[in-house]
Amino acid sequence: MGPKEEEQQPPLRNFWGNTPEDEEAYHASQGIKSTKSFHDSPGGLSLFARSWEPLPPSSPRALLFMLHGYGNDISWTFQSTPIFLARSAFSCFSLDLPGHGRSQGLRAFIPDVDAVVDDCISYIDSIRRRPEYRDLPCFLFGESMGGAICLLIHLRHLTARRWDGAILVAPMCKISDNIRPRWPIPQILTFVAKFLPALPIVPTADLLEKSIKVEEKRFIAACNPLRYQGRPRLGTVLELLRVTDDLSSRLSKVSLPFIVLHGSADVVTDPSVSQTLYNTARSEDKTIKIYEGMMHSLLFGETDDNVAIVRNDILAWLNDSFAKSVVAATAWYLWEARCNAIFRNDDHDFINIPRKAYALTQEYSAAAKHYHMAKA
Repeated sequence: MGPKEEEQQPPLRNFWGNTPEDEEAYHASQGIKSTKSFHDSPGGLSLFARSWEPLPPSSPRALLFMLHGYGNDISWTFQSTPIFLARSAFSCFSLDLPGHGRSQGLRAFIPDVDAVVDDCISYIDSIRRRPEYRDLPCFLFGESMGGAICLLIHLRHLTARRWDGAILVAPMCKISDNIRPRWPIPQILTFVAKFLPALPIVPTADLLEKSIKVEEKRFIAACNPLRYQGRPRLGTVLELLRVTDDLSSRLSKVSLPFIVLHGSADVVTDPSVSQTLYNTARSEDKTIKIYEGMMHSLLFGETDDNVAIVRNDILAWLNDSFAKSVVAATAWYLWEARCNAIFRNDDHDFINIPRKAYALTQEYSAAAKHYHMAKA
């Protein structure tokens, strides 16, 4: 598609095209259910949220809390990944970060990432408190800036095992030198930001051009009515530089199970920093995937074959991590029952606990098998 053809082509109504027009009908055609809501953040903002879950009679295998990248939102191409995972019986939840999508806040203005972390934790806890989700494994998922926020959420609670793992897709652990402002621009911007932090004047390369390989998909991304198209704001850039510099110095403290996925041709976030995360993190269970020649937008901007490779790697890791979570939960319930029997003289049927866990594993495996058969 040449530039003139792209200009003449009318914008798409939805990221999947113009039919079906109704989003609910599209979700039903994909075999999942979706909801919309708003979450009141600790900072007083109303944040737009979505869920994507398997349709009955399938039961959710685990919860995924998914965070988008800078300038993006959860209602356009980002949806394609949670839809894919919901079809494999994972319940996915996400929100538009402050100043993004349909959430309140000045567009793409993030003066305090720590406050955003508070907002995300508040939202996640509100979901996890629901009775139907309390005993399910929980995973974090983040793309680009969302990946950095996932790590910051984890680093807030290092002493507590709150997460069963994290999926980090091209995480912004450090802003690539290819798009990082050069001296003396950072020094000048720092001075001006003291007086005009919301000013959108930071010179940067076109992120769509740098992130998305397939030209037709750049057009789809550009049709997103909620995408931020202005220049980055002074306060946002300085805060992201501060946070990523700090995060890159704390990668050795990361201890949760994770998979990090990065394209070798990514010039937005640095794949070498993902390698450093893998090499230095104290996590015992960690996986890295570096995809030769792929760019920043791994789950949309690549060819369909490449996107399928990345998706299947994520799903395989989730299936393996879920199985480990079932084993760990079974061991815990056995230990808890044994302690109760000793100290409270409770009468427990110990044989029934692993049987129940095995039945759950079989049920979830059947759900995944059903998905792959339907896909074939």
